[in-house]
Amino acid sequence: MGPDTAAVELAGVRRQYGRGDRAVHALRGIDLRLPSGTFTAVMGPSGSGKSTFLQCAAGLDRPTAGSIRLGGTEITGLGENRLTELRRSRLGFVFQAFNLLPSLTVEQNVLLPLRLAGLRPDRRRAAEVLAQVGLGDKGARRPGELSGGQQQRVAIARALVTRPDVIFGDEPTGALDPTTAAEVLALLRSAVDHLGATVVMVTHDPVAAAYADRVIFLADGSLVDTLPRSTPATIAARMTALAARPAAPTGPTAATAPAPFAHYAGTAV
Repeated sequence: MGPDTAAVELAGVRRQYGRGDRAVHALRGIDLRLPSGTFTAVMGPSGSGKSTFLQCAAGLDRPTAGSIRLGGTEITGLGENRLTELRRSRLGFVFQAFNLLPSLTVEQNVLLPLRLAGLRPDRRRAAEVLAQVGLGDKGARRPGELSGGQQQRVAIARALVTRPDVIFGDEPTGALDPTTAAEVLALLRSAVDHLGATVVMVTHDPVAAAYADRVIFLADGSLVDTLPRSTPATIAARMTALAARPAAPTGPTAATAPAPFAHYAGTAV
């Protein structure tokens, strides 16, 4: 993709679960363009639609209405087989729970997306991305022999191995202590600055969001605010103001919507 190409584009995206009085309006018409080579944090109060936004943007859930493009490809009408192929070859995923396969070595975990995409496992590429995340000497280890921070580094290497259009992160530092979280966030920041990666990360942590070029805020399924790269204190103040907003007047909140990420966690790589 060129520097002016949008990595992610959403136009009028809505997601509703159920009908009538029991309908859950998880997304209420999202218009957003995220340029390639940028780091975006997605924040909002509980039930704001953050996870649904990420699921729809990554092709893990289908919007009720609207259009989604990834790297210039319209994905809204793609069949499940084509969507799976796209996720495996052009997207990377980093989850809070790491989702590494304990029976495989670190190198084999990193190469898994290539195998799933039907590509030749390139051990030189695995060594390259492991070196980029500071684990060049850990390829023969098993995940259980590594610390939590090292396991998340393996997950980032796995996300980078296919040179994806976008890396989606779902609370990637949520299970880490502050020092280790800072190391992982610096790694994601470096992937954007030095490797040209595009990162879209859902987080509840203002410190994590401060690593992003842009923070977008959701509330009641709507995009309600945005900040350029800001301090944790500024981001926290904006979150406090959003939490004090009155709820949307109609329909349940997104908090009761299903969570497709849980279903795809082990297979979306």
